[in-house]
Amino acid sequence: MLVAQSRPRNLDWFHAGPLLFGDWGTSRLYVLGLAFFYTGHAAVWYLGAMSIIMAAVAWSYTIVCRAFPEGGGVYASARQLSPVLSVLGATLLLCDYIVTAALSTIEAFKYFGASASVIVPFSVIALLLIGAINWYGARSAGRFALLIAILTLCVSLVIAALCIPFVKEGLRTVSYPSTGSTWDRWTSLVAIMLALSGVEAVSNMTGLMKQPVEKTCKRTIWPVLIEVVTLNLTFGLAFTGLSAMVNLTVPDAVTYNAMHDPHAHVPPEVEAYRDTAVKLLAIEAGQKSFLGPTIGEYFGRSAAIAFGLLLLSAANTAVMAMVSVLYSMGQDNEVPKVFTRLNYSGVPWVGLLISVATCILTVIFSAGNTLLLYDMYAVGVVGAITINIGCCAYNQRLGISARQRTGLWIVAICMLAVESTIIATKIHATLFAGAVVAAILTIRFLVHSQRQRRAMGEHLPEPATGWLAELEAKPVKLDASRPRIMLAARGKDQSEFAVDLARRRHAVLFSIYVRTLRVMDITPGQIPQVQDDPQALLALGTTALLARQAGVPFVPIYVTSTDIAGEILDYTVTYGCDVLIMGKTRRLLFSRKLAGDVVAQVTNTLPDGVSLILRSNTPFQPDKPDAGTEEHVRDGEEQSAL
Repeated sequence: MLVAQSRPRNLDWFHAGPLLFGDWGTSRLYVLGLAFFYTGHAAVWYLGAMSIIMAAVAWSYTIVCRAFPEGGGVYASARQLSPVLSVLGATLLLCDYIVTAALSTIEAFKYFGASASVIVPFSVIALLLIGAINWYGARSAGRFALLIAILTLCVSLVIAALCIPFVKEGLRTVSYPSTGSTWDRWTSLVAIMLALSGVEAVSNMTGLMKQPVEKTCKRTIWPVLIEVVTLNLTFGLAFTGLSAMVNLTVPDAVTYNAMHDPHAHVPPEVEAYRDTAVKLLAIEAGQKSFLGPTIGEYFGRSAAIAFGLLLLSAANTAVMAMVSVLYSMGQDNEVPKVFTRLNYSGVPWVGLLISVATCILTVIFSAGNTLLLYDMYAVGVVGAITINIGCCAYNQRLGISARQRTGLWIVAICMLAVESTIIATKIHATLFAGAVVAAILTIRFLVHSQRQRRAMGEHLPEPATGWLAELEAKPVKLDASRPRIMLAARGKDQSEFAVDLARRRHAVLFSIYVRTLRVMDITPGQIPQVQDDPQALLALGTTALLARQAGVPFVPIYVTSTDIAGEILDYTVTYGCDVLIMGKTRRLLFSRKLAGDVVAQVTNTLPDGVSLILRSNTPFQPDKPDAGTEEHVRDGEEQSAL
């Protein structure tokens, strides 16, 4: 058996940076207005304090990434100490992702300028489309996210340049947070802690980062942190200097009694700046600049569309992150194994359906109330960060110096204070997180109880024969003088055809099964194995049995990869096969457009001298001509029916 389980480390810092910005930088789109809503002209001071905390957390995650080069999310770091703690951390991360997807879709349509009456139904439709796109494992979604992240970064830099005049006015009007008690100031700072959202994403990328991971993650984190902090403070000062905000003396959260009541009535104009502050800043900065009123208006609204697309991209990332977390817990038997079942595109489809449904329910029950979602947002992300950093500080097996460990403890304790404040002051957020945690822990208890009952039952003898026995048979000795055939198709009919062709040509038969896996973060131990892949066992085992009966030398290949066409071509060339057999695609046009047409990709890049046989999925009859089979030869443009 030839098994290729290693993942390519092809993620460099200039690729990971925009991906991190797509998560971390998105929070600016609602944190800016939220800070002004809660603290008025003192918002810049709070954004400054938030920036210091962000820098401390960013430093902590450089240590986390170095300590876990194969994936250092909260689930991985906590699992070294306690399975229950890892499930708790993963569940808090699920809370974060649920609210991220719900809030991002709602905010996206607010940036698009949709009316309040259609935001909720449009958000539901958007989440359904995100689920449909990810069902087919669309690789183009990742490239789209990268392009949108780069576009919005460029737009943000242009806005920063245009709003310099407002920065000067903001410096004149900014005030020190002198009103209220120390507790009020602390709770106001806690209210904007959702600016930390997205930093956990970098620890999930380490398994794909180029070595050395420590160097790559630092180059990824620090430039993004500098951009986020610099533009947050710049936009905060500029927003304070806008003409509509200059004369605001009392924070609107105090005026409308919304400090601790997310259901308090807030006028539409206040809600507009609270939820789409960067859009308002872009429009006014564009109008008051050299662009002029008309072009400035168009610029601002175009920028808002780009920001809306970034928010939808963030929702897509959150949905797939939920799927990844559920898949990882399923692999470790913390939730039912059904969460590890993959569809044709390599997507854990049960987790995808549940993730999308949960996000839709959150949108519906929130009724588009972003202030309610803001409160629910922070409890998950801060809790996950607290557990991740705290576990790394506590774990003595990690190669962390005493000074670094002390720093991690300080950051973890600070995050724990924030999380405790959220739990104590945001009862709706506490109930939401508590309900999700209780549900996951209950499911975990039932799964473990069922496993214990099975373990106490009667053990059945392991079968001496079967698909796995065929695949684990002694490898054949390859005869260099024989021709070689590669089978890259599934089904008994295709196997019969390939074995018959290899028998007639006295060839060695190779059969490859590429298991696609479209999740965001998988550690090496959780990559699918052929022993746990029934579809692969059926496909490869059928061919192995037929080859043994026909006396054909057979070599099965099982590969986990996201590039099906690339793996097929790579192994075909590596083993010197002169014939490649594939089945004609049966996938819908929509599916092929989203996920790619493997047959077309192979046909277009077929190496010289390799014949490609495309065969329809019809029963093979060895004594009759195979009319549904076509042969393509790369070194001529020859096509002939067999």
